[in-house]
Amino acid sequence: MKIKRTSGEVAFDMVNIGLLLLFCVAVAIPLMNVIAGSLSSNEAIIHAKVFLWPVGFNLHNYDFVIRNAVFWKSFWVTIQIVLIGTAINMVLTILTSYPLSKGWLGGRKVILLCIIFTMIFQAPMVPMYILIKSLGMLNSIWSLIIPGALSAFNMMLCITFMRSIPEELYEAARVDGMSEYRIVWRIVAPLSMPINVTLILFYAVGHWNNYLGPLLYITDRELQPLQLYLYKLISQFDMDSAGGQSILELSTAVTPQGLQMATIVIATIPIIIIYPFLQKHFIKGALLGSVKE
Repeated sequence: MKIKRTSGEVAFDMVNIGLLLLFCVAVAIPLMNVIAGSLSSNEAIIHAKVFLWPVGFNLHNYDFVIRNAVFWKSFWVTIQIVLIGTAINMVLTILTSYPLSKGWLGGRKVILLCIIFTMIFQAPMVPMYILIKSLGMLNSIWSLIIPGALSAFNMMLCITFMRSIPEELYEAARVDGMSEYRIVWRIVAPLSMPINVTLILFYAVGHWNNYLGPLLYITDRELQPLQLYLYKLISQFDMDSAGGQSILELSTAVTPQGLQMATIVIATIPIIIIYPFLQKHFIKGALLGSVKE
């Protein structure tokens, strides 16, 4: 049976659709401009002829970036940070969320209160830098992984999801002689796949886009991740970041703006490729992990 909708509900939906379309356009225009500029000729970029479509189509900018060893070195450092950091994040999140999802755990409320406290009050920048320096983690990828090894917000999502798993499954596993660790990895982790995929995406994107951490803790060019490389290339147009080519060579091959745009596009591609494969699990996990029964 088709439910008749009131004029107010129709108007509400129309306003929402209009606002969402405007938001999509506002997001899409800068992206299209960057892609168009990366595929345009030097003359078109210099004379500001590029808007949403390439002018004087060429791939010189991409060819320059692909041959840039400095870019790929930063890219590899970022890949290491994302893989290692996300693995540590997920292990700690699951191992912490499982016991805290049990109402019978002694001191559970106090522990949760302490964790929630860190969501509201975070360590200032200077004391955090002093701590990282005193631990000897400056110019190390661990300075970008250890401080954010466990996200309180993501842990709360995981706890909420794990509460929806029937307790009878745990009891049956204990009767069969399974230890708590085996229950976590054989039952809890597989059943929590939707929220796990969601958290993996959260953590991975966070590591990929991390800019402030490398800016504070990394001074060695050999260890600079992709976001720090982009910062130096865009804000300073550092010649070492550009691959060490001379100004004359750059002016005849590519423009600084075109090189920057091509680098941004290539640096964004991995996240764009991964997201469609995780979208279904991401939406399901975000909904289930945010609703408390």
